[in-house]
Amino acid sequence: MTVYFLDSRIRFPDPSEAEPEGLLAVGGDLSPERLLLAYENGIFPWYSEGDPILWFSPDPRMVFLPGDFRFSKTLLKTVASGKFSVRADTDFATVVENCAQVQRKGQSGTWITEEMKAAYGKLHELGYAHSFETYLEGKLVGGLYGVSLGGAFFGESMFHLETDASKVALFHLARKCWESGFDLIDSQVPTDHMRTLGGREISRKEFLSALESSLEKKTLRGKWEI
Repeated sequence: MTVYFLDSRIRFPDPSEAEPEGLLAVGGDLSPERLLLAYENGIFPWYSEGDPILWFSPDPRMVFLPGDFRFSKTLLKTVASGKFSVRADTDFATVVENCAQVQRKGQSGTWITEEMKAAYGKLHELGYAHSFETYLEGKLVGGLYGVSLGGAFFGESMFHLETDASKVALFHLARKCWESGFDLIDSQVPTDHMRTLGGREISRKEFLSALESSLEKKTLRGKWEI
């Protein structure tokens, strides 16, 4: 396998040429044009502070299709109780900042660098990146963010400061996506946590085929309402 070095031209190699762990290319930038092209091709940036930008297209991929989510009865009761209030696209930057501070098992530091925060903030301003925020007594206690293109939502990260706060945000994301006719929610790299929620592993080839079809739909840009 070959790892490609990107220059100033906005282009990517074929995702099928990625290394076994998903690494496809190094370098380039995080301009909106390059980021959007990456997502259109099933590629995303994932790197640590001080490293060059690394671009991945993992195989297998974890996704949620309509009907896949398995939310517990307890969580559904929490949603119905109104304990948390949920909003979309009202505090994107703070959601990203909280996601950057999450301590994750087996990882030191965060891939949500200052450069990444600025890049996704720009995508949010352009109407492509969205956040779902969970509040308890007016305080932000959980949320998630990601990128929307066509009929696909690419989940980037989530956080919680109260039990189930991020899952409540995920519930509302799923409902918004399915009500809006989305085909899939991408969870990128398979994890046990997402597997327990109903995430399924599919091959890169299957993912890219499903994504190609989803991109034929009009992107739901701008501020989302829930």
